[in-house]
Amino acid sequence: MLYDTLMYLRKYGQHDSIQGNSKNIITLKKHQYHTASDYMPRKLIKKYMPNEQALKRHKYLRVFGKHILTPNLWHLNKRSVSGAFTVGLFSAFMPIPFQMVLAASIALVYKVNLPISVALVWITNPLTMAPIFYFTYVIGTWILDTPVTNVEFTLSLDWFQHEFSKIWQPLLLGSFITGIVASVSGNFFVRFVWRYIVVQNWQKRKNKRLLKSK
Repeated sequence: MLYDTLMYLRKYGQHDSIQGNSKNIITLKKHQYHTASDYMPRKLIKKYMPNEQALKRHKYLRVFGKHILTPNLWHLNKRSVSGAFTVGLFSAFMPIPFQMVLAASIALVYKVNLPISVALVWITNPLTMAPIFYFTYVIGTWILDTPVTNVEFTLSLDWFQHEFSKIWQPLLLGSFITGIVASVSGNFFVRFVWRYIVVQNWQKRKNKRLLKSK
C-alpha cells in the first residue's frame, strides 16, 4: 500500500499540497482503501457465504435476533475470517447438538465473521459425523489408555440418553484436543493463504505499472 501511495503522489503531484488541502487528503485515503481492498480474496469468500436473511430466519439462530446482523460480524478481513475458522472448526468437533448455536455465540463474543463460523460446523454433517467422532473417540481412548468399544454416533437426544454416558470421557477429551488442533491449524492456514494472495496481487499490480512506465 505504501508503494501505491507514493506512486499516486508522484503521478498527481500532490506531495506539496496534501497537508493543506483536505480534498486531496480525502482523495488519497480513498485511493489507499481501494487498492488495499483489491488485494483481498473477498470475492471468493462471498461466493460461499450464507445469505444474511437466511441466517436471520434460521430456527436455531432466531434467539440472537438482530445481533447476528451486527456489521462487525460480517466483515471480511484477515482477522475476522481467520478467527471465524478458529470458531467454526472448534465448534464442528464438539460432540453436542446445536453446534451452530455454539459457533454463533462464540462469534458474537469475539466479533469474528459469523456466517463463516456457522457454515464451518457443517464439516460434521450426517455423512461425516460418525467417522469424525469415532476418530476423536479413539484419540481420547489412546490418551486415557482405555479400551475402544463399538459405538454408533448420531448426536440425537436419544443417543445422548443411552450411549453418551458410556463413552463421554474419551469422546469429550479427544474432541476437545482435535478441535483445538483443527482450529489453530485453520487460523494459521487462512492467514498464510490470505497473505500469499495479497502479496501475489500486489506483485501483479506492481509489474503492470512497471510495464506501463516503459
